[in-house]
Amino acid sequence: MKKLYSLLLIFASTGAIAQTLCPLTVEKIMRDPKWMGVSPGNIRWSDDSKKIYFNWNPDKTERDELFFITPNNTKPHKVTATERRDIVPENGKWNKARTLKTYEEDGDIYLWQAGSGKTVPLTRTAGRESNPTFTGDERSVVYTYDNNLYQIKLSKGELTQLTNFVKSATGEKKSAKDTEQARWLKKQQLDLFEIVKVNEKDRKLDSAERALDKPVKLKEIAFGDKRLNGVQLSPDGRYITYRLIQAADGARAGIVPNYVTSSGYTEDIPNRTKVGAPQLTSESFIFDTQRDSVYAMVTKDIPGIKDIPAFYSEYPKELEKLRKANADRKVDIAAPYWSPDGKYAVVNVESQDNKDRWLMKLDASTGKLTLLDRQHDDAWIGGPGTGGFFADGSLGWADNTHFYFQSEASGYSHIYMADVLSGEKKQLTSGKWEVQTLHLSNDKKTFYFTGNIEHPGITHFYRIPVTGGTLVKITSMKGGNEIDLSPDEKWLAIRYSYSNKPWELFVQPNKPGAKAVQVTNSVTPEFKSYPWREPKVISFKNRYGKDIYARLYQPKNPDPAKPAVVFVHGAGYLQNVHYWWSSYFREYMFNNMLVDNGYTVLDIDYTASSGYGRDIRTGIYRHMGGADLTDQVDGVKLLVEKYGVNLKHVGLYGGSYGGFITLMAMFTQQDIFASGAALRSVTDWAHYNHGYTSNILNEPFNDEKAYRQSSPIYFADGLKGRLLMLHGMVDQNVNFQDIVRLSQRLIELHKENWELAPYPVEDHGFVQPSSWTDEYKRIFKLFEETLKK
Repeated sequence: MKKLYSLLLIFASTGAIAQTLCPLTVEKIMRDPKWMGVSPGNIRWSDDSKKIYFNWNPDKTERDELFFITPNNTKPHKVTATERRDIVPENGKWNKARTLKTYEEDGDIYLWQAGSGKTVPLTRTAGRESNPTFTGDERSVVYTYDNNLYQIKLSKGELTQLTNFVKSATGEKKSAKDTEQARWLKKQQLDLFEIVKVNEKDRKLDSAERALDKPVKLKEIAFGDKRLNGVQLSPDGRYITYRLIQAADGARAGIVPNYVTSSGYTEDIPNRTKVGAPQLTSESFIFDTQRDSVYAMVTKDIPGIKDIPAFYSEYPKELEKLRKANADRKVDIAAPYWSPDGKYAVVNVESQDNKDRWLMKLDASTGKLTLLDRQHDDAWIGGPGTGGFFADGSLGWADNTHFYFQSEASGYSHIYMADVLSGEKKQLTSGKWEVQTLHLSNDKKTFYFTGNIEHPGITHFYRIPVTGGTLVKITSMKGGNEIDLSPDEKWLAIRYSYSNKPWELFVQPNKPGAKAVQVTNSVTPEFKSYPWREPKVISFKNRYGKDIYARLYQPKNPDPAKPAVVFVHGAGYLQNVHYWWSSYFREYMFNNMLVDNGYTVLDIDYTASSGYGRDIRTGIYRHMGGADLTDQVDGVKLLVEKYGVNLKHVGLYGGSYGGFITLMAMFTQQDIFASGAALRSVTDWAHYNHGYTSNILNEPFNDEKAYRQSSPIYFADGLKGRLLMLHGMVDQNVNFQDIVRLSQRLIELHKENWELAPYPVEDHGFVQPSSWTDEYKRIFKLFEETLKK
């Protein structure tokens, strides 16, 4: 009887486990992601460091709600509507002592007093004021309204307009009285009639007297048909800097037809231009209020301003034309970074071809620029913190004479310090790893940063003195650590995850080795019921001797056909081989499902991926579908030689850039891949956007070779295996036109082993669970039919 009872318990337990660990299906994976649980997001501190706010949805309601905890009471509480109204926004500027903060909310300017917690409105208007900041003496707040700068004194509330930007200056268009004929008639009247002479004399005297009583009129600065941008006041109040942006002539934007609409009619969605379209140009100016004069920042003496990009060596005729023209390259200058004492200014200058980034010391009295640092790349400038006009945090002043920045000069993005007086530079961090985020402490004695020192796929939070020295690791949890440092710098709010565990919120004192306390537990029992795999992180040498990292998923019971699938992540410059929860969580779950069905899965951080330094980042310059594709092939070779995969049973899939690689693989590596699923793929880089594509391939009209060897549409005749293409019809990133053009090419080439699945309501990132489900059922069916025979 006891034996029978034990057997019944065993069968009951086994049944419970079987029910709990029921097989993964596409339908289960691709449901609304709330079935997994909703991770906390948008984490930020209150200005007094007493609360941590975050968006969360533990009850899986229609929308996320706002919660808060305190460092000493980590039980989440919902923020009431009244409390939410009183929260001081994150945006804004502090005074030096961090006792006052000015910010904009709903088009008005406010002042928050840290000591009392009181908020004072500085403006209450129907217009929209923005970009508030303190003046150098911190006695006033300066803000922008209707393109002009205004200053309000904190002690008296006195409001002063500082600039008078206008579309066209008064008198710029001459009226009839200013013509030659009008001037001649006026002179004739004065010559002929005495009474006119007397009246004219009286008028001039009256005008002179009235002028004495009138306030001085602000200088009109006309900007015409250009766009005004980046108006900024120097700390001493003397200089006002700004940019004028000229729209590009002939820049034609595309349209995206939307077929499923509420009106029943097809509606056009305005879209972007294509790579190579004319671009905006800009010029930066200074208004010296003391001298009442306006002048441009001088760019002609920037070192290398006339350099011709190296790729032109392959186009001798064009190279000769450029040499004869001897023209300056077009550059953009960001708003100045002024030293705390207001004596010095540094500007970030970038070439429009993105092959140079200069940090220049600005002489505001003349507009002249002097070099502090030049970062040049024959490919393009990039890497964490190394470029872009919105690089706050990675650029700034450590004191009145030392300016810090990040650069890839060593091959990896690291911290540097420049002395603006001597011009000397010092590298503060070094090694084959990247500084990925950077923050200067309140006392300006310490840098806090996130870096992948231990492993390319592990991030930790560190500190280092601003003068350089020993690095101190503060976090200790292996995986991904996204840090929000409290304003008083005593605590860390950590958004942490592991490769098979989604993001959760932790709190830790800002001390090395301190314990991180978990705040949220977001995943659902249903999600926990499946034993999600921790993919094995491996590395291998590609054919060029570079270390390539990959995630490997291995089945305990491989299918007899020994099939394998390679997943190709998107974006190109993105990292997916790491120890934290992937942004490709659906694909991660699908890969688990493939393994359950006997497939080996490889997920490669190919050449062009982020996290590995400059050489990997730029390894696709002028040839997308080159090293990034051969890395996939070398990965398959590893699967065959080391993990027992059958070379005849290998497929691949990926979206966006991953879809592009899939197409190139199916068209040019026919003996390696039996089938492929290409989602929202770029098929012809000449039809993608300018900002991304021109960095890597230059422009179609000046580097046609790069586009021809990088675009799948030119290689479609090579298709042998079975190809599945899937694309959203209202894709505003990679337009549906792209896949339609390739389809026509395949039709004209008489190819029959392909199909296209269009999704009428989907943009680039799919939203509807029904679309995700349909998409991945087709992909799974493709692999089942082509890789297991």
